[in-house]
Amino acid sequence: MSVQLIADSGSTNCEWVLLKNGRRKNILTSGISPYFMTGDQVVQLLHDQLMPKLKVQVDQVHFYGTGLGNPGNEALVKLALKQVLKGAKINIHTDLLAAARALCGTSKGIACILGTGSNSCFYNGKKIVKNSPGLGFILGDEGSGAYLGKKVVQYYLYNTFDEDLRARFDARFETNGKEILESVYRKPLPNRYLAGFTKFLAENRGHYMVENIIEDGLNDFFFNHLYKYRESWTHPIHFIGSVAFGFKDVLQELCNSYELELGKVLQTPLDGLVAFHKNA
Repeated sequence: MSVQLIADSGSTNCEWVLLKNGRRKNILTSGISPYFMTGDQVVQLLHDQLMPKLKVQVDQVHFYGTGLGNPGNEALVKLALKQVLKGAKINIHTDLLAAARALCGTSKGIACILGTGSNSCFYNGKKIVKNSPGLGFILGDEGSGAYLGKKVVQYYLYNTFDEDLRARFDARFETNGKEILESVYRKPLPNRYLAGFTKFLAENRGHYMVENIIEDGLNDFFFNHLYKYRESWTHPIHFIGSVAFGFKDVLQELCNSYELELGKVLQTPLDGLVAFHKNA
């Protein structure tokens, strides 16, 4: 039986699973983001953080990660893995395919990502055949953590929150308008910064303003993306990501109102990917 290595990488962390003789070993390293790392940096990370924990010859690698729909990024990561994991067959996949395989396996369905960013596709059981285009967190990313966090910040800066919620916000984040604007417009990774405010929504469920932000933000995802797939009415709609997992009840309500079938809702794809590759 071949030894497989499966990776699910974001820009912060990368989770690896080594499959050998039906047994599973989990390994955690820093994230591998080809937008922010050179090939040499990826090689160094693999040597320092992955290889000391592997200690076996790997036959096949399935690496899923962000930014890998870009051919240049794909080539960078593939070359780095080849240099370190010599002799292994290297397969590079996008995070959207990771979601589709983890959620749908070999069945047809709509697979959605609602995490820091958002994305969706129709998956035919083998490959992604339709993808609603994402516009990034400034123009799009409806339903994502960045999108919902931006709404929280707007409510705060426009003084839309009532006194109670404003006091809760001040106590939770200890920030001000100047700091927020500086972080959004001048500091790196503003999408991640904005997504950090989504936890305020999770911690204050039940307040009508909080519920409105969540429902409106997720409804924008349904309207702008899921509505564009005619398959949405004939196949289950699956979700993955921290936002989807945290607000599963709202997704169920929206599916009911749109007369759609809610499928699986997972926090991360790794267990689903392990099951997919074991069966494959």
